[in-house]
Amino acid sequence: MSSRKRQVVVVAVALAGLVGLSTFAYLSFRAPSVPGAPAAPAGKGPAGGPAGGPPAPRVETARVQAAEVALEASAVGSLRSNESVVLRPEVPGRIATINFRDGTAVARGTLLVALDAATQAAEVDQARASLGLAQANLKRSQDLFARTFISQQALDNAEATLKVQEAALALAQAKFDRTRLRAPFAGIVGIRNISVGDYVKEGQDLVNIEDIATLKIDFRLPESYLPQLRPGQQLEVSSDALPGQLFSGVLEAVNPLVEAGGRAIALRARMANADGRLRPGMFVRVRLIFEKRSNVLLLPEQAVVPDSQSPYVYRVVDGAARRTPIRTGMRRDALVEVVEGLSAGDEVVTAGQMKLRDGAAVRTLAAAAPAAAAAAPATAPQPAAAGAAAAAGAGR
Repeated sequence: MSSRKRQVVVVAVALAGLVGLSTFAYLSFRAPSVPGAPAAPAGKGPAGGPAGGPPAPRVETARVQAAEVALEASAVGSLRSNESVVLRPEVPGRIATINFRDGTAVARGTLLVALDAATQAAEVDQARASLGLAQANLKRSQDLFARTFISQQALDNAEATLKVQEAALALAQAKFDRTRLRAPFAGIVGIRNISVGDYVKEGQDLVNIEDIATLKIDFRLPESYLPQLRPGQQLEVSSDALPGQLFSGVLEAVNPLVEAGGRAIALRARMANADGRLRPGMFVRVRLIFEKRSNVLLLPEQAVVPDSQSPYVYRVVDGAARRTPIRTGMRRDALVEVVEGLSAGDEVVTAGQMKLRDGAAVRTLAAAAPAAAAAAPATAPQPAAAGAAAAAGAGR
């Protein structure tokens, strides 16, 4: 056999081997058919999708709910005493008596601390004696003037002397009173750092007095809330020191000046504290209620897809996803208000929007209802800059 014929035979054998291997591989890896298996419906692919196409995607959905919400603003603040002073002597001296116990309630006008006032008391006695003499001289001068024994000038001098002695007595009494420190209002005294016999200087701190039967609440809100603020609005106060307890208060004053640094408004509210559970200086959380609204449509905020023109959601209608533009309002606790575009009870997609298109078939999982939608308070809509100002004001 010539070499050319041998080459032809080798090529033929190789081709036959390749064909055999290909046939064996096809028969080995082909999915075996199951006898009696139902045939796919005409025009339909697996899982109800289009014929020859991928299965319909699974998505999570929720229902749009109508609820009553409170339009509100939240902030953090500090408690202050209704009245607060630190007793300081106006004159130096040695402490003679202390008439209170630390941390006890005192009435207005109660004598708390008395300085040694022997000198001032002597001056009062001297001025009182001089006043008595001046009164007697005036009475005698009036008697003599009535009988024309003295002139009008002598009578005037007696009257002037009486007035001078009256002023001298008032001055001596004022100096004596400055050695007596009394409670300017009813309240609770603090802890003293003085004892009987201590020599105190003018203006030295002796003890503080706090009126805590009523407390003031100082807090701040962004300037965007200014049109909605009115004295007399109700607010709720809570403290981390008393978890689960709510206290009511009333907005008392709005500062006319907006702080240029944080663009925030300083506010002051007032609340009753007759049982004394709250104390000045405590950190509190404030919830200012503007108004209550009913039939507000709410849905989870993860259902909203942002868009350059208008946000939208995918509404599930007859097993298909329908792209629906909406207009949103306030947000609160992972819920967003739908002002326009949806109705109560509509089913919207909350997870899986990225793989959807308008009109695509979908398979829905169990619907996830918005948590606590019926009682969720709502925050007034505000721009991003206002939210930053709120954080800056709260940190103060």
